Amino acid sequence: MNTRKYLLRAEDIEKLEAKKITHFQNPNGVRLNKSLGDAVGMSEMGVHMIYVEPNHDSTEFHKHLYEEECIYVISGTGKLTIESDDYEVTSGDFIGLPANEVAHQLSNNGSETLVCLVMGQRLKHDIADYPNKKKRIYRHNGNAEVVEHKDIDYPDINTGRDKE
Repeated sequence: MNTRKYLLRAEDIEKLEAKKITHFQNPNGVRLNKSLGDAVGMSEMGVHMIYVEPNHDSTEFHKHLYEEECIYVISGTGKLTIESDDYEVTSGDFIGLPANEVAHQLSNNGSETLVCLVMGQRLKHDIADYPNKKKRIYRHNGNAEVVEHKDIDYPDINTGRDKE
């Protein structure tokens, strides 16, 4: 058995291709992404080294209803928004985001590249809300649908009628 394939050394990570990702709900949500988890064959948890340039966001302000995620800041500084609160984050800070608790976003408000290790579950099904966009995404088995919050029906599953 080739057990070396499960180990990424610093030089291996340095050589990994960084993919440019622009968030589909935020054109300023631009990051370079190295998928460490994919490189070692992980499928149930995403593990990524991300690089966010100054004046960019890592993603759109969002909240996962089912998946947990966390961020460890390796270098640089940034602004973390959790709900309506803003926090300065820097090298060595850890952010834990339990499922269905708070909307969040990380932005680079510094003068150097913000480098973070981002980890999260890869459930077959998840729902995420984008409160500032008033949209929700339903993700399932590699497919996704985005709907406007105003178009979401909330029926009472016990009576079959819409909730008032």
